[in-house]
Amino acid sequence: MLDRFGYSALGALFLLGACTHEGDVAAPEITDTVTTITDTDTTITETYSVRLFDSTIGQMVATTDGDTVTVDYEYRNNGRGPTLAETIELGADGLPTGWKVDGATTFGNEIHETFALADGVASWTDTTGPGTAEQTEPTIYIPQNGTPYALAVYAKALLADADHTLPAWPAGELKLDALEQVSVDGAAGPVEATAYALVGDDVDPTYFLAEANGDLFALISPRFVIVREGYEAADTQLKDLAARLSTERLEAIQAATAHTYDAPLAITNVRVFDPHAKALTEASTVTVDHGVITSVASGVSDTAGSYVVDGQGGTLVPGLIDMHGHVSQDAALKNIAAGVTLIRDMGNDNAVLSDLIGKIEDGQLAGPRIVRSGFIEGKSPFSSNNGILVKSEEEAVAAVDWYADQGDFWEIKVYNSMNPAWVPAVVKRAHERGLRVTGHVPAFTDADHMIEAGYDEMTHINQVMLGWVLAQGEDTRTLLRLTALQRLPGLDLDGPAVQHTLDLMAEKDIAIDPTYAIHEALLLSRNGETQAGMADYVDHMPVGVQRQAKAAWSAIGSPEEDAAYKGAFDQITDTIRRMKDRGIFIVFGTDLGGALTLHRELELYQNVGFTPAEILARATLEEASYMGLGDELGSIEPGKKADFILVPGNPVEDLKAIKTIRLVSKGDTVYFPAEIYPWFGIRPFADVPEVQTPASRD
Repeated sequence: MLDRFGYSALGALFLLGACTHEGDVAAPEITDTVTTITDTDTTITETYSVRLFDSTIGQMVATTDGDTVTVDYEYRNNGRGPTLAETIELGADGLPTGWKVDGATTFGNEIHETFALADGVASWTDTTGPGTAEQTEPTIYIPQNGTPYALAVYAKALLADADHTLPAWPAGELKLDALEQVSVDGAAGPVEATAYALVGDDVDPTYFLAEANGDLFALISPRFVIVREGYEAADTQLKDLAARLSTERLEAIQAATAHTYDAPLAITNVRVFDPHAKALTEASTVTVDHGVITSVASGVSDTAGSYVVDGQGGTLVPGLIDMHGHVSQDAALKNIAAGVTLIRDMGNDNAVLSDLIGKIEDGQLAGPRIVRSGFIEGKSPFSSNNGILVKSEEEAVAAVDWYADQGDFWEIKVYNSMNPAWVPAVVKRAHERGLRVTGHVPAFTDADHMIEAGYDEMTHINQVMLGWVLAQGEDTRTLLRLTALQRLPGLDLDGPAVQHTLDLMAEKDIAIDPTYAIHEALLLSRNGETQAGMADYVDHMPVGVQRQAKAAWSAIGSPEEDAAYKGAFDQITDTIRRMKDRGIFIVFGTDLGGALTLHRELELYQNVGFTPAEILARATLEEASYMGLGDELGSIEPGKKADFILVPGNPVEDLKAIKTIRLVSKGDTVYFPAEIYPWFGIRPFADVPEVQTPASRD
């Protein structure tokens, strides 16, 4: 999910790294000037630096002339990012009377958004279409694709309100919570600011710093910062502050929603999904003690001395696995609520992820178990600023050794800007050190060469398929990585190029992580239409998410392009089907943050011939075994860790049953999603089951 300013989409620049849109330009020129605010007779210009991984990757420049503010906002990471031009007109009360945004999102969709307030009537147009409302009280407009400078507008308007809360158009409200005072030093001297949390229209707060008069100083998150120019040296201070504020909030949620029991827990009157048999058992009782499954007994069992949950004829399913994540602490709890108890992280800020894993293992925060991949990227103008960046084969091999020396990485992931000539040495050293290798197909090569170089798995179906339609020398570090998918409808899937690659994969036992659902979003989402992958849950979400559900990802400029992208998705589906038919091992990963998007990822595989039971077996025991964890995870059997979910329906008959989860168990901790979701402004999907205590049954 994207937040109101799309900066979580910047996290998605590597979360969605396989196939998200990228600007066909190099990184913008960044100046070293430290003049942060420029006054003339009529205008004030404020310049902000966009920061990621200790680097400046773009700018936001806001110019105020009377009651009008114009904003230019752009950044580039991995060769892509948003480019927005914004004009905001303010009334005498500080509330916007006009708002216009033009440009393109990180994912390429063109933006032409307008808002106007005149004669007591508000009207707006965004990607979801037009809307109007009468003004009955002071109300603030929330742009669908505004720049982060909107925070300055919100801060001043909300601070002027008695309870710092205002109703909002198109729906909902915005609320400002003051958190603490902060002093930040920089080129123009110390700045005293207040850290705020903005909440209301999205699932997570936006944290930012503003001065006493409401002037925006910085937008902050644990990895991404936009800060007044001249204060870039405070990057670490601001990221640490954001991490602490987020952690404190998530700790409060964990304390309120995590349940542990001082006696065994018995789940009665349930059928258990058995991934070995790919079927449900008869009605059973499952007992857990100290995080371990102690018994799975048919019929009615003795539950004396236990806490008891009546499963009411529902189904226990092993905890779900997302095989393509980039875990953040904000997403960790949402994954638990969606029944995702294990994630393979495919590349991250190594120190940040280590810290998060420690917090999860200590019970400080909720989150899945995590299997780590060591991300290695070649240094170039298009580099993803993530993991370890290298400039030579020697540095790439040294990076493999670094990951191996840590002792908690399962594999190496190679990324786009890696020199293909270095890959054989990377693979050789990784295999020597006991690590597998997966990844993208680096620019200027193809899947066949990476398979021959020793990859154990291919990441993203488009990374494989582009090799069948690209000409030599075409650069997949650019927008071409998406636009070339328009060529897929003309591809003969039974032709020699395709057959050769599939033969290699089958012969060498190369697995594939297609990230099917992200291709659906990229190729099939259209402005004004609810994305198919979000249709089953979008009405439970805050208004900001509902609006994003009706926004296209791709820039589609003609009926021909529309048809080509739709045809490309059909070709992707047919290719995955051919892979399945050949026995190529397919793992199910989202690259979309997991959680509710994993449910869509799983159900899509019915399109290629998987049955619901086969999908559940693959998404539990088979993927756990693939990662060497099948002896302790992936099935509900005595002696295994108690990772499972309780759903009211029968997912073997209808896979959509996994979307209504009443209980999630991860080891010795139990969560009820209906208690978690309201913290994120999400309407629950199922009720909280009653837990009978041993004393209540004596």
